[in-house]
Amino acid sequence: MIVKKISGWLHLWLGLLSGLVVLIVAVTGAIYEFQPEITKLTQPYLTVKAEDKLFLPISDIKAIALKQLPNKQPIRIILKGKTDAVVVLFFAKKPEPYYYNVYINPYTGKVLSVKNMREDFFTIILAGHMHLWLPETIGAVIVAYATLIFLLIIITGIILWWPRNKARLKTSFKVKWNASPKRLNYDLHNVLGFYASWIILFAVLTALVWCFQWAANAEYWLVSGGKTKPKLVQPKTAVSAIDSQQHPLNVIVSKVVKAYPKAAGILVSLLAKDSAAVVVRVYPNATTFYQSDNLYFNQYTAEAIPVKENGKYAQATAGEKAVRMNYDIHVGAIAGLPGRIAMFLASLVVASLPVTGFIIWWGKRKKKK
Repeated sequence: MIVKKISGWLHLWLGLLSGLVVLIVAVTGAIYEFQPEITKLTQPYLTVKAEDKLFLPISDIKAIALKQLPNKQPIRIILKGKTDAVVVLFFAKKPEPYYYNVYINPYTGKVLSVKNMREDFFTIILAGHMHLWLPETIGAVIVAYATLIFLLIIITGIILWWPRNKARLKTSFKVKWNASPKRLNYDLHNVLGFYASWIILFAVLTALVWCFQWAANAEYWLVSGGKTKPKLVQPKTAVSAIDSQQHPLNVIVSKVVKAYPKAAGILVSLLAKDSAAVVVRVYPNATTFYQSDNLYFNQYTAEAIPVKENGKYAQATAGEKAVRMNYDIHVGAIAGLPGRIAMFLASLVVASLPVTGFIIWWGKRKKKK
């Protein structure tokens, strides 16, 4: 009884404190869940007609994109399937922030669209999910601590739900749809909240890993069997002249395509420094990201650079694999389409909990008066 009383007090006041943030984060998360499918259906320039010939060299694609935005710098090029447009991404935070995608036909070089992604619907939704449409330095902190509070709300909610006896157990798993509005609201909060808690818990824990360094270190330590998370060191290359006859980027992509002929996607990170290595990320399928291989190349000679951490998935440690799985666990994609649907439904339930919870509290408050 003492544990339930303490849990009830915490559940109430923590819920009132973080309810609005939880509502926004849950709704935006549910909307974003099927972003890839909705985007492809509503944006025809993402698709091209497959042709029986090779893609244009990546250096040509980069040059075409630069002509569209001459005063801006691309940071990555994404190559997908034979029926997908190539995406050249331009992004910067300073001195003046910008975020553009240039979509290009990989066979002909035709520019299909130049899109300001800061005005994109799902970019706006993601901004709400991550920092409540506030400045990132403020909003991200609020979301981080609200997520930590919500973890406590989940734990105290399960304690409060736990039936005191067998008689209560029978009614704890079902919503009584024909009950009074007050009882129905209570069941929607209590029963649906219980079911959603076990799904949304994975989203909360993975979010904490991104929000707090101590959580990231704890995850790695737990999965790796007590090892400390290593600091990632990006390989560097010695500055030298580039062979003008064959651009190294073209050679690198050619090597990757030959090594991964069935890849669902290839992401080429473009260089910010003269001493940086070219990073190429290869995705084996289009629905998950954790199994990707990270490859590193000398930007001048196109030679492969071996690395100890954050390289190929098959060579990753247990701790590193857990880190890579965070996003796919967060959105439910780790369990395929059923997992994403379950996370979508759980997010909708979580969005309703601050509302039904407030109604319960307000009803009790009025009754006391």
